[in-house]
Amino acid sequence: MTADTVTDLFEEHRPVLTGVAYRMLGRVADAEDVVQEAWLRWSSEGRGDVREPRAFLVTITTRLAIDRLRHLKSRREAYVGPWLPDPVATEFGQAVPDSAERAVLADSVSLAVLVVLETLSPLERAVFVLREAFGFPYAEIGATLDRSEAAVRQLAGRAKRHVEERKPRYDVDPAVRRDLTERFLSAAAGGDLKGLLSLLAPDVRLVSDSGGKAKAPRRIIETADKVGRFLVAVGQERYWPTGVAVRIREINGGPAIVFLADGAVSAVFQPEVTDGVIRCVYIHRNPDKLATLRVAGELDLDVGVDID
Repeated sequence: MTADTVTDLFEEHRPVLTGVAYRMLGRVADAEDVVQEAWLRWSSEGRGDVREPRAFLVTITTRLAIDRLRHLKSRREAYVGPWLPDPVATEFGQAVPDSAERAVLADSVSLAVLVVLETLSPLERAVFVLREAFGFPYAEIGATLDRSEAAVRQLAGRAKRHVEERKPRYDVDPAVRRDLTERFLSAAAGGDLKGLLSLLAPDVRLVSDSGGKAKAPRRIIETADKVGRFLVAVGQERYWPTGVAVRIREINGGPAIVFLADGAVSAVFQPEVTDGVIRCVYIHRNPDKLATLRVAGELDLDVGVDID
């Protein structure tokens, strides 16, 4: 296998590898590090004996992600305030024309699902990601994780039940979610508390991730009245620097409100919509997590659109 062939094969499968690593780890930097390490291992030899490059590369990436996930536990326990997965742009465009496939991809990378995945064991998370997001056969997952097919099926069933029990049944209609996001922005920016309360579920939650590096609540805010009053206060106070631009873009599979200051993303607000109301508001304010996010329509992280 020539050096060019080795490189071309890796680049062909990079979207899948990055998609697996991001869903496993929830952080762009960690996902990119894992994929880079997979490249170093792949390119260290000629690999002429590898019959199935995709399976081989997914195995390397998954095992590296599991190892890193186990080491991340202490770092996240010391994190200041709530922790959320990194936001990533997912404006698939024509890359995923099939609506059913788009829905699966959007669901598997949504903040709500990624937050639930944090409660799984590393092995359960790997099985869930490979099976539910990418449709790998049980036998192939077993070979990847060095487990029997029966054991993988058991892990998959347990992980899927856990996720289904905890993830919200949010609206998948893009038009509904976009409309509510626009109305949410208009009410919050206009100081319209009554209008905002009409959009929020009574038990709505606001989860803000700043890592202690930006102005944001360090505890989860609950109930419509408290969340609504906080959002109105944010819209009325000098919470943002002057000259902030606001855009609505697709982030983690759904519409989100993106704030840009001097061309850089300073915050991302994403409402989670269920049964026509907002059940949760996720806020990203940690500058480290926003540093690589671009919202001009291009992907800053390929989350596995091309899985063939």
